[in-house]
Amino acid sequence: MPQTHRSTAAGLSRRALGAAVAAGVGLAALGAPALAADDPLKVGFIYVGPVGDFGWSYQHDQGRQAIEAEFGDRVETTYVESVPEGADAERVLTQLAAGGHDLIFATSFGFMNATLKVARRYPDVVFEHATGYKRADNVSTYAARFYEGRYVIGVIAGLMTETDTIGYVGAVPIPEVVRGINAFTQGLRSVNPDATVKVIWVNSWYDPGKEREAAETLVAQGADILTQHTDSPAPVQVAAEKGIYAFGQATDMRQFGPDAHLTAIVDDWSGYYVARTRAVMEGTWESTDTWGGLASGMVAISDYNDALPADVIEAAEAARTAIEAGELHPLAGPLKNQAGEVMIPEGEAPSDEQLLSMDWFVEGVQGQVPK
Repeated sequence: MPQTHRSTAAGLSRRALGAAVAAGVGLAALGAPALAADDPLKVGFIYVGPVGDFGWSYQHDQGRQAIEAEFGDRVETTYVESVPEGADAERVLTQLAAGGHDLIFATSFGFMNATLKVARRYPDVVFEHATGYKRADNVSTYAARFYEGRYVIGVIAGLMTETDTIGYVGAVPIPEVVRGINAFTQGLRSVNPDATVKVIWVNSWYDPGKEREAAETLVAQGADILTQHTDSPAPVQVAAEKGIYAFGQATDMRQFGPDAHLTAIVDDWSGYYVARTRAVMEGTWESTDTWGGLASGMVAISDYNDALPADVIEAAEAARTAIEAGELHPLAGPLKNQAGEVMIPEGEAPSDEQLLSMDWFVEGVQGQVPK
């Protein structure tokens, strides 16, 4: 059932606005009149996992709560969690649109076609789709350059591993996940050329049982550090139980393994969500495509574990700073695939088009991208 909320605070913070501007949010006029002052904007969210996953959906819900904190009783927010990608997504999106929602955030790649289909039927409703690439007059897309953060944690892994084997729990083999594995591997091998990454796919964004099984298998195969592009804290918990290290996903997961958790890539949607909600309120929303990274604040690195030596933190911060300054591209050439073929020539960086279609692994990855 949809969960509906009203809030009490108001005002747009400088941090939220700054993050949105840095991420490239467009504010040209859509042509719609501004919302009446006494009429709360209804904002809906649809999540692929439970808000208690402490990963992807949890972090998007933090963004929903940021909207409430910024606008108070000027907004009414609704969320529907654990919605499968496909027909169920279309049904839920239709319910939200028909239920009077003015702005709807569809927060998973697999919601893309359902979002476009429902948007065509409700042209007066504004839709925002996370990580997709299909837009319309009333549909924007937005994502974060998670691969930038994965390069940074790859550097940490390369300096901390003793077995030179890193375990990677992969969710669904779409380009977003593949390029993240590749960027992690590039960061890893930039400081430890002998290290390799073993990948096990679970073919799900959130399945604690499968994630745990994959993590345990990777440890049995010699991995002494685990990382993940899945949404439950199960891999971090396995690392804690096995006495090894791990990285959190989407949010700071240290509570699930304080000694094991080295750091996490944190997805911060709050600035974007607040700015886009404000644009709809003011009648200035337009369809845009936003892809922000470390420099924009949409991707962040959580606090480092005290177990990390100073030189490891220094190396990680040097990589993060260089990426933010545009001096380092995590997937710059020469970049070779597993067969040794040059995919990105030396001195070049991949285009966004190449990144968005990446379906191959770099050297140093053990495993295959399912076709």
